[in-house]
Amino acid sequence: MLYIIGLGLNVDGISTFGLECARKCKRIYLENYTVDFPYSLGELTQFIDKKIIPADREMVENLELVDEAKKMDVALLVYGSPLTATTHITLIQEAKRMGIKYKVIYNASVLDAVAQTGLQIYKFGKIASMPAWKKSYEPDSFMETVKENMSIKAHSLILIDPGLEFQDAFTQLEKTLEKYNIKPKSLVVCSALGTKYSKIMYKFIEEFKRIKDIKHPYCMILPGKMHFMESEEVEEFKKKKKQTRICMTLKK
Repeated sequence: MLYIIGLGLNVDGISTFGLECARKCKRIYLENYTVDFPYSLGELTQFIDKKIIPADREMVENLELVDEAKKMDVALLVYGSPLTATTHITLIQEAKRMGIKYKVIYNASVLDAVAQTGLQIYKFGKIASMPAWKKSYEPDSFMETVKENMSIKAHSLILIDPGLEFQDAFTQLEKTLEKYNIKPKSLVVCSALGTKYSKIMYKFIEEFKRIKDIKHPYCMILPGKMHFMESEEVEEFKKKKKQTRICMTLKK
């Protein structure tokens, strides 16, 4: 049997049911290529109390885990929610095709946690993903998604490529905003949500040029039109010193 288990956001975020299922599996894999973990493999291994095998993109995408699930109980641990990445859905499709039993165990993800900003979840539009730029390749199509969201006054959540440091991501954002002639005043940056290191910052966009200590994983939010309750919540966080928050108001 194949178990695809969401880990949630913190090292101890796995559900009781998920933990029980993982511990009874003969092999436990950890999908390690779609996120920068806010904790170490050692910490997770200690919490689950069983050996965990790192699984890279090649191992997951060649469906090796499904083949193993023919013979034994196998678990794939996924940070956050288990079916956010399309690869994990492909595993289920292959398991169905081969007549292998499977179980998906859900959990919280960044898509839930961004509500801590005060921005209402139902007012978010399509999710955008910012890739890391190369010397000869600077993809900026994620901003097309932002523009589409802006057209309906929706908030835009921008997920950041694993391994991309904050200042590099911020530089990419600035260049892309300039190319698309979008002129925001402020920005929301969420870091390590759901952990003891959780931080939400609310500043004018220029202030981020001086910020370097953003802990992985992090994301950015470009808010659309805010309800007065959202605006009030943002202002309250702006007054707090222990947890700064960032919100972005776009010029029409």
